[in-house]
Amino acid sequence: FFFFFGRRSASLQFYYHIIFFALFPFISKMRFAAAISLTSASMAVAFSPSSFIGGRNIKATKSCSTLDMKYTVAVVGGGPSGACAAEIFAQEKGIDTYIFERKMDNAKPCGGAIPLCMIGEFDLPETVVDRKVRKMKLISPKNVEVDIGETLAPDEYIGMCRREILDQFLRNRAIEYGAKPINGLVTSVDVPEDHKFSDSQYTINYQEYVDGSNAGVPKSLKVDLIVGADGANSRVAKAMDAGEYNFAIAFQERIKISDDKMKFYEEMAEMYVGDDVSPDFYGWVFPKYDHVGVGTGTVVNRPAIKQYQKAIRDRAGDKIAGGKIIKVEAHPIPENYRPRRVQGRIALVGDAAGYVTKCSGEGIYFAAKSGRMAAQEIVKLMNGGSRLPTQAQIEETYIKKYDRAYGPTYAVLDILQKVFYSNNGAREAFVELCNSKYVQKVTFDSYLYKKVQGNNPLEDLKLLGETIGCLIRGYSGAKPDAEFSNPVESLKRL
Repeated sequence: FFFFFGRRSASLQFYYHIIFFALFPFISKMRFAAAISLTSASMAVAFSPSSFIGGRNIKATKSCSTLDMKYTVAVVGGGPSGACAAEIFAQEKGIDTYIFERKMDNAKPCGGAIPLCMIGEFDLPETVVDRKVRKMKLISPKNVEVDIGETLAPDEYIGMCRREILDQFLRNRAIEYGAKPINGLVTSVDVPEDHKFSDSQYTINYQEYVDGSNAGVPKSLKVDLIVGADGANSRVAKAMDAGEYNFAIAFQERIKISDDKMKFYEEMAEMYVGDDVSPDFYGWVFPKYDHVGVGTGTVVNRPAIKQYQKAIRDRAGDKIAGGKIIKVEAHPIPENYRPRRVQGRIALVGDAAGYVTKCSGEGIYFAAKSGRMAAQEIVKLMNGGSRLPTQAQIEETYIKKYDRAYGPTYAVLDILQKVFYSNNGAREAFVELCNSKYVQKVTFDSYLYKKVQGNNPLEDLKLLGETIGCLIRGYSGAKPDAEFSNPVESLKRL
């Protein structure tokens, strides 16, 4: 793996990210430096929006008689991606911003880990962080444990949050800036045939809900631009013919355990690997405010998700014994980009766009990042609300910048999942390798601050030898993976 991308510095960055992203589930992906030149070039070709969608560079500009009118932007979805997009739009005087969310107290099943840099970058108060994780146990298929976290400074940590708390904070901030909230379920979007080449408006059809009533009132709203932030089952994506993608099922139980048992998880998270908890993912125990989140996920054998969930509870054993399940959650998670992320004046962000990595399954940071990035680029194109952007302009700005910044990360993590989650031998090797303090330091620093840190040639050479040894030992003593087959269900796409 060291020489996969040709240059030593690039290959080392690739190697460090392999360790960290498999190590910390649901954490934000690394922003690779320009060093991974081969991957960047291939991703630019593979994910270039212009290779999927054509577009004419036609501007729709307000006439003098309509300068006092505002363009209307609808953000569909009130999670991190939607809230961060709405916050940017709402600060523009020439734009009316609406944000749709069906469940204002939504608790998406999610590990809930966020990097330290996200606290500052998105100006998050520490009240959204339930626990500050400074230690972690990585547990192999044979229950070999590796303790991780000794290299962290006293003020460094991984933030653990509940999505209902984080999402509400971000959404409320967007509303405070002026976004108009609609508690409603978008049922369909009417897309004009000429929307790619004109300023024809879209019609959003939705059911609006009021407190105390489960019955929605049918309504519609005319808008000039739509940001689809409505998750893996995005109705905006379907309306714009964004194409299908493969998906994982994430399953999590929130388990209330005794105060004595909770002390163990005060600053501790656990990650379990093995084909018993997932044939292509991992199981986790993450601490929350007054409970733990226990879960797993899989792409290749979704019908067996409850079997894998039972296995992760069994592996955790006495540490969660006697606990009460207070909430059961399940949700699809995209495995790759949508084929088309922009059509006309409709742009996808977050899970709707497919911005969740393989191997780590992380999406929070990049949901927020993509929402903010898309809105910032579109606002610039709208020039103070004086004109509408074209499809080609959105592709040239938001899409190209996002892919340039993070495309290599998705490619590397795809490779990583195939390598380290493919069988128990590779999983055993991975756990042993993570015992290296050098690996822990470099990868923790890289993750926490979104920069690749350190470059010690001597330690790098030693690490290469350790990697080879770990792989040999891992494959020699590992138990065979269980066989399974689900040829029909595995073909389903969202």
